Amino acid sequence: MNFRIEILPEKKLVVLTQKMSIFENKTFLLWNSFMKRKGEIQNAIGSDLFSIQIYESNYFEGFNPKKEFLKMAGLEVNSLENIPNGMEAYVLKSGKYAVFEYKGNPKSGGEAFQYIFQEWFPNSGFSLDNRPHFEILGTKYKNDSDESEEEIWIPIK
Repeated sequence: MNFRIEILPEKKLVVLTQKMSIFENKTFLLWNSFMKRKGEIQNAIGSDLFSIQIYESNYFEGFNPKKEFLKMAGLEVNSLENIPNGMEAYVLKSGKYAVFEYKGNPKSGGEAFQYIFQEWFPNSGFSLDNRPHFEILGTKYKNDSDESEEEIWIPIK
């Protein structure tokens, strides 16, 4: 899997949020709700969608599929004014990331994360930073398609 190291500039987003776990995955519900309402978002910059995960600092210590995290579906904006009801403003802070180019069916994405955390990280010289993880779903993203492409952004230090 191809990767690059990148410094993300700060980004302003309008998001919907949902607490979930791997065991009780509510990603479909979150994105279904967001996609029905994304047209309400003013001041959008482009059409790339952000899928953000915020984990507690000890989340990755001992795998527990019932451990909860916060997931966000969002769109970048140039102003955090006029946020639609039920949505939130969120600022994704600047930081260093390992960016992986994932090509394949999003339903098989678990294999990509397994590679990143079990093979790439132990040999990379980097460690995981306690900042948001996210994926950018751009124009080449195709839900339920083997031809889909997205970027996986993992915070590093």
